[in-house]
Amino acid sequence: MQQRHLIALLTSFLTVTVASVRLKAEQPPKDWWERAGFYQIYPRSFKDSNRDGIGDLNGITEKLSYLKDMGMRGYWLSPMYRSPMADFGYDISDFRDIQPEYGTMEDFRRQIAEAKRLQLKVILDFVPNHSSDEHEWFCKSVERVPEYEDYYVWRDGKPNPNDPNRPLPPTNWLSVFRGSAWQWNDQRRQFYYHLFTAKQPDLNFRNPKVVQEMDDILRFWLDLGVDGFRIDSVGAILEVPADENGDFPDNPLSGVTQDVEDYAYLEPRYTTDRVENADVIYRWRKLLDEYREKHGGDTRVLMTEAWTSLSLMQPYFSDDRGNEGAQIPFNFELIIKLNGTSTGYDWKNVIDSWMSIVDGGHVSNWVLGNHDRSRLGTRFGERRIDGLAMIELTLPGVSVTYQGEEIGMTDVEIMWEQTVDPAGCNEGRENYAAKSRDPVRTPFQWDDSRLAGFTSGTDTWLPVGPNYREVNVKVESGDPKSHLSIFKALMKLREEDTFLYGDWRTIAINEDVFAIVRDLKSSNAYITLANFGNSVQTINGSQLIANIPKVLFYAIVDGSSHHNAGDSVDSRKIILQAYEAFVLELRRSEDHKIRVEICERWLIGA
Repeated sequence: MQQRHLIALLTSFLTVTVASVRLKAEQPPKDWWERAGFYQIYPRSFKDSNRDGIGDLNGITEKLSYLKDMGMRGYWLSPMYRSPMADFGYDISDFRDIQPEYGTMEDFRRQIAEAKRLQLKVILDFVPNHSSDEHEWFCKSVERVPEYEDYYVWRDGKPNPNDPNRPLPPTNWLSVFRGSAWQWNDQRRQFYYHLFTAKQPDLNFRNPKVVQEMDDILRFWLDLGVDGFRIDSVGAILEVPADENGDFPDNPLSGVTQDVEDYAYLEPRYTTDRVENADVIYRWRKLLDEYREKHGGDTRVLMTEAWTSLSLMQPYFSDDRGNEGAQIPFNFELIIKLNGTSTGYDWKNVIDSWMSIVDGGHVSNWVLGNHDRSRLGTRFGERRIDGLAMIELTLPGVSVTYQGEEIGMTDVEIMWEQTVDPAGCNEGRENYAAKSRDPVRTPFQWDDSRLAGFTSGTDTWLPVGPNYREVNVKVESGDPKSHLSIFKALMKLREEDTFLYGDWRTIAINEDVFAIVRDLKSSNAYITLANFGNSVQTINGSQLIANIPKVLFYAIVDGSSHHNAGDSVDSRKIILQAYEAFVLELRRSEDHKIRVEICERWLIGA
């Protein structure tokens, strides 16, 4: 009888073990980027190395080990190209050079070398939609130099009945930064189109020479060793084609606002989200793939920025003609549709809707913030910061973290006299705070010394946050329950097989409690639980996993929790305090150990 029991136990144990090995062997290998954490660096605000109060390339290079220690596999660098800085680097006057206040090309080469030493991938912010009006191309276009005459979107104005010498703009198109998107040029005697500031004329992507120019710029940076590109404003690259008379149609009214100069006054039907934009991305994906085939090395990655609907986002992955697009079309759904009042049902609907456009051949990605939107601690509330990190980092796919999210930085109040962002400046004193992006771009908080360790100089280009003595890397590195320590623990946890290969599902338990279940047969399962509300919640784990064992274990807990990692909890009575969040572990590996111990006891007894 004992021998039959022993054989049955051994058979069961071996079956589970073999199944586990087979399951891992059957999984397709993960490319380097498919489970990567990427970190966004805003160069002007990351680290100043030369005491001028402005972040620079050498400051970034000095701190790359911080990214590595956090568990990042790559970082994308907001523009550091030569620029008059009308829009802080997004107005480029030379796509093949470095802005002097950020450093030199030699500084950039040293950074590439250090990144490779640390096995970090470097992704450049690429801005193809427009250049600076101080770019050589634009100057030549103004002068109608034949090769450059149509590099930009130029049009004659409409007759002005009140003043024949002052033509009216060719259409009603509006700029993101208020007012007409058409700027008159006295020398050329035409208007040029600019979706952003008048210092940022839109390039004409219906001109093959412009497209080829951009191809060549991508190859230039690839030759220097970069690992991919984040394509800025991809939805704005192409406008509607002109008609047979060379005219563009007016955009229709949106009905959103009565402010005729506000960008939201019109529906940008003819100026953004054209289906042809995806074709540009297919072209560049092919360029990057061919570059790898020719030069070897790891996959070069494309990321795309498009604030658009899911239906218009999907083509950036691929199309039905076999064209592959960006590996990572940025998922802004968590930024656009969720905030501090969102319910568990809202979180489930937003996440599931996004996943519905990510087919089996592609990889999801999750973005909670960036240099254009209010920081997540400000948008959602500081008590939810750890829970948000748990959600982002336990979902399947790629994560993108904006500098400072990992330490819980929040928006900094910027006075009108301190405002430098054109989006705020153009609104005027009365409304600047509603549009300025300065509050989210303040210097990174490294330590509790003067000016937060961002610079050893006497001033900073934007003021340092007033909470820098408590919220900084140095202080948080020594606190096991800090935002930074929890973030690092999550980055390490997501390397487990369950997060690499496991199934996922989201569960809205009620309005306040949201859950993510990550499960992989024969490996540990994990349950992320976040209480968004201000009342205590009691959860029965059987709602989450069928045949759940009686005991679960806390894998990671938020900074305010009275639990500790490794503590056990009754799975039928999981209590969440107000705003509490944690990741629970179902230890299937413990079952294996128990079976081995039983087998050993039977063998000794036999």
